[in-house]
Amino acid sequence: MLEAELDQRLPARGLLEHLARAAHWTGWWHRFGPLSGSDPKLKDPLARYVVTAFTYGSGLGAAQAARHIRTVSAHELAAIAKRHCTPKNLARAGADVVDAHLDLDLVHTWGDGSVAAVDGTMMDAAVDNLLAETSIRYGGYGGIAHHLVADTYVALFSRFVPCGVWEAVYLIDSLLQNPSAAQPEQVHADTQGQSFPVFGLAHLLGIDLLPRIRNFQDLTFHRPDPTARYRHIDQLFSTDPRTAIDWDLIRRHWPDLMQVALSVKQGTVSSVTLLRRLNNRSRKNQSYQAFREVGRAVRTAVLLRYLSDPALREQIQRATNKAEAYNGFTKWLHFGNAGWLTSRDPELQDKAIKFLDLVASSVIFSTTIDMTRTLRQMAREGWTLNASDLAVLSPYRRENVLRFGDYTTDQLHIPPPAYNPTLHTAEVARAETEFRR
Repeated sequence: MLEAELDQRLPARGLLEHLARAAHWTGWWHRFGPLSGSDPKLKDPLARYVVTAFTYGSGLGAAQAARHIRTVSAHELAAIAKRHCTPKNLARAGADVVDAHLDLDLVHTWGDGSVAAVDGTMMDAAVDNLLAETSIRYGGYGGIAHHLVADTYVALFSRFVPCGVWEAVYLIDSLLQNPSAAQPEQVHADTQGQSFPVFGLAHLLGIDLLPRIRNFQDLTFHRPDPTARYRHIDQLFSTDPRTAIDWDLIRRHWPDLMQVALSVKQGTVSSVTLLRRLNNRSRKNQSYQAFREVGRAVRTAVLLRYLSDPALREQIQRATNKAEAYNGFTKWLHFGNAGWLTSRDPELQDKAIKFLDLVASSVIFSTTIDMTRTLRQMAREGWTLNASDLAVLSPYRRENVLRFGDYTTDQLHIPPPAYNPTLHTAEVARAETEFRR
């Protein structure tokens, strides 16, 4: 009933309006400008940056957008995207929206940003470029949009990666490059988001990696000692003494492991490069063997936690479902050019994914504010807002987002009314108290 009432009451807004509202409220457009650092020599820069984000986030491209928006030219849009927008300031602009989104009362019923999930989705791309290739897993040709999605429904960091790589190698790097105030402590993933070196490095960096692993019953549970026996769960563990954890190897290489972890933390060594190196399973690579032993111990503990804790299994399922739902929402927003990435330049492909994230975060933020106002009005009318109902609402609402129609820009410069982030209901206050407890 609550979902149906929201669908009827929420105002329908165009993508440009959602973007402009988020730009006015968060000021994300201030992140853009010439690479020289000088002020942008643009007439109404907010509107120009909003239109540029819409053009490349939706996948329309400069030529098609100029045909539908008479106030800008294709040359102007392409120049702004190339000279004023970089992957770094796009990530910072998205973080501004993520941080503002985190301050809303309704968002606190969903999470606080301490839990996130990583997941990739296939993006079709033109042939003959450096990153695109045929994916056996996804059954197509292109690349992977790799997203780190918080429990607050917004993406904290995204990038475009090749199909042929193991997605787990990008998990640590996405966490370290996340520029927002939301810093996840627990990270979930699917089978592609885990391996022994990833488990080991995540543990050394203080990250609780809890993936959803396919066919975990076929995995090896490693004993801490070949002679260790358990009363009720002994059959889970391997009987081969060679699979027991080699603690002596970990002790000998512990200084090396800590040095590598600190180098990754400080940005001296790229975690992507490191994990690719540690994934070659070379018997002569002592660092790989040490990380493997740490990873064996950590993964065995994670599997035991997964089997013994139903609440943890529910949390992992919920977080990974949010990431998969985010993939579907961004594909819906990326409607231009049949969802294809036309550029063959790796940097432009990465920027396209970050433009899409900026559009998605702005729509989610604007929609959540509309939901807050609507729920507040419903509470005044006598509706009982249960915490359990609010917790399962989703801002991935498509009924109030108008993707097509007239893309008018004459009102983008008009600031929207200030918003109230609070819900002012006893149920929400109790829900937030329970969540924090």
